[in-house]
Amino acid sequence: MNFCTNLLARTVAGLAMAVASHAALADTPASPASPVPETAKVDSTYIIGPGDTLQIFVWRQPELSVSVPVRPDGKVSTPLVEDIVAVGKTPSQLAREMEKVLSEYVRSPQVNVIVSQPISTYSQVKIIGQVAKPQALPFREGITALDAVLAVGGLAPFAAGNRAKVVRTENGKQRELRIKLDDIINKGDMQQNILLQPGDVLVVPESRF
Repeated sequence: MNFCTNLLARTVAGLAMAVASHAALADTPASPASPVPETAKVDSTYIIGPGDTLQIFVWRQPELSVSVPVRPDGKVSTPLVEDIVAVGKTPSQLAREMEKVLSEYVRSPQVNVIVSQPISTYSQVKIIGQVAKPQALPFREGITALDAVLAVGGLAPFAAGNRAKVVRTENGKQRELRIKLDDIINKGDMQQNILLQPGDVLVVPESRF
């Protein structure tokens, strides 16, 4: 009888330990997955330029994920991808090109490119011509033509504000957007007050006499 009692006690104790062990494992947090980089603080149309720092993230391939600067020659080098041109491309365009190269070594690579430090001239807007203080301004989300003009001290006395234009580069091609700054400033015509993009150049010509 004592033997049976002892056996039953040992069995119950063993089950209790097993349950406790299972509960402890359940409470243990799972190992974190590979880190996913934060969303870039630049617009999706941002054009990569020399001096920018890029985070190259290759999904499930941490040894291929690096942070690299864009060299003065406009290229970057990462593991398995050497001297690929980055300048003049958006982050997504560069990511797709890197995927093509990596596909020779990695099955179905997924690449994400993030501009972690946008410091090139492409991350600026320039205001030139007949303004108080022509200069380049750091680009920020939501900056408008009026914001830019006010930031450089306003229009100069002989400015032809209504003949101003924004020179914008898209897909390697330049196009001009006409803008009537006089109407914005003097008449409050906010329809003319367009949003600027990284790399835009706002040109204010001189009045014709």
